[in-house]
Amino acid sequence: MYNKLENKEAKLAVIGLGYVGLPIALEFAKHFSVIGFDINEKRVEMMKNNIDPSQELDSSEFEGKDIAFTTNLEDLKKAHFFVVAVPTPINEYNTPNLRPLLSASETVGKVLKKGDYVVFESTVYPGCTEDDCIPILERESGLTFKKDFMAGYSPERINPGDKERKISDIKKIVSGCCSTSLKEISKTYGKIITAGIHEAPTIKVAEAAKIIENTQRDVNIALMNELSIIFDKMNINTYDVLEAAGTKWNFLGFRPGLVGGHCIGVDPYYLTHKAEQFGYHAKIINSGRYINDSMGFYAAKQTVKKMLAAGKALRDAKVLVMGATFKEDVSDIRNSKVSDVIKELQSYQVSVDVVDPYADSKELEHEYGYGLVDKPKEKYDAIVVAVNHKEYVGLTEDYFKSIAAKDAVLVDIKGIYRNQKIADLNYWSL
Repeated sequence: MYNKLENKEAKLAVIGLGYVGLPIALEFAKHFSVIGFDINEKRVEMMKNNIDPSQELDSSEFEGKDIAFTTNLEDLKKAHFFVVAVPTPINEYNTPNLRPLLSASETVGKVLKKGDYVVFESTVYPGCTEDDCIPILERESGLTFKKDFMAGYSPERINPGDKERKISDIKKIVSGCCSTSLKEISKTYGKIITAGIHEAPTIKVAEAAKIIENTQRDVNIALMNELSIIFDKMNINTYDVLEAAGTKWNFLGFRPGLVGGHCIGVDPYYLTHKAEQFGYHAKIINSGRYINDSMGFYAAKQTVKKMLAAGKALRDAKVLVMGATFKEDVSDIRNSKVSDVIKELQSYQVSVDVVDPYADSKELEHEYGYGLVDKPKEKYDAIVVAVNHKEYVGLTEDYFKSIAAKDAVLVDIKGIYRNQKIADLNYWSL
């Protein structure tokens, strides 16, 4: 298979062209003939015009690449190596929503041929590829797994907004359903990954490795968030504590904050869901999730308390929230916990304006029920800097005073202004 791809006797298709699928499709297209497939016609049309709908890649990234973008199922029949990179979100009950993944499996199954390869990149619980996806491939194609087609799993490791670590710079885990498939999949990814390939012994091991990468981060951030709550009650600055503790060589440099997005705030639920099926209730992981999921509400309540202490009447109060995306310097609003801050503030009848240099107002309106204002327009009783976009990092006390009412509260969730002298504002951070 690798030789056929390299000689362009076979095509590689990427199913799902979002934050993960598009960059990897373009990377493969440097070496192979690639079909980029997505069900969203508007997004595909943008990509045909060298525009990344996710605003992560420059138009130059599309130039000189052997890739054809399509929404047409017929075009996928030309491919022999399929990479599935669709979202794996959770539902309102914090359980896995596999509909995009299972739908993509149906799509691939309809065009699957003898000798083809299918590699899944979507983050899933251990066993999902073999127990949930492959039976669909067999059903739709009429082919037999391992006899007629091969499959593998290679978890995505893209970090949205990171301009330093590109796909080729991040070591890649690969796995296959047998030694032959592992070799072919490893060689295929090795063509685009300069940082190296780690060959996992089984598909389940590769799935589990991905799920614990973000679970580990989630639990550690939850500890920092809990510490920030404790230290706030003691009137101790959490960041001062972390700076002091960080002088020890083996202290881990995690920081408190809002934990959202489509990875850290989601992946642990896939693991706890599978653990429940085996009769085990994950105590530490679930506790960490509870703490992190509650931090938006906590930050909003602390803001309200500070406003009341400053003599503000909540019904007449105006608050500015700066930042609406799930992390800094990206346009992605999926599972943004800033929405929890805003909704909690609104529950106190507070008037809230939201600004963000990256987010799309219509997307926010559709997803969360609020949009953006073009620029701050009031003398605000509280200003909440929820996301540390680069545009906000260098702001000074004078700027905040220019848009603040008397005795205003400045809430600095990420602590980016902690070393500044904010003398004339009621300052608070996690």
